[in-house]
Amino acid sequence: MSRELAAIRQLLVQVIGFARDAESEIPEKMRRFANYMHDVHDIKYMYEEHGVNPPQHVLREIERLDDRYRQLLKEMNLDGGVFEKVRRDMASDPENRYDHTRLLAKPNGETK
Repeated sequence: MSRELAAIRQLLVQVIGFARDAESEIPEKMRRFANYMHDVHDIKYMYEEHGVNPPQHVLREIERLDDRYRQLLKEMNLDGGVFEKVRRDMASDPENRYDHTRLLAKPNGETK
């Protein structure tokens, strides 16, 4: 029994490590939000696919999600935010196809 508990503990530590590693790129809050936003988009598309205009409550929810997505992106791109940290790490790669330094703050607080 003690070996089973030790094995369970070892596996739990490993799973928690995987979760923390994944959240260093995309926080669980953002991942779940994006999944919900995608689900509502699919609901809207379901109506359109059958030639029916989506109901107003679906369209209003999409409007709310649009504003909330913008707010979450702004929050995660602030200095010290998750996306800002990732972008800072990415900016040092000379093989990048895109410029990830454009939104990074300079040491004196200005942006590039």
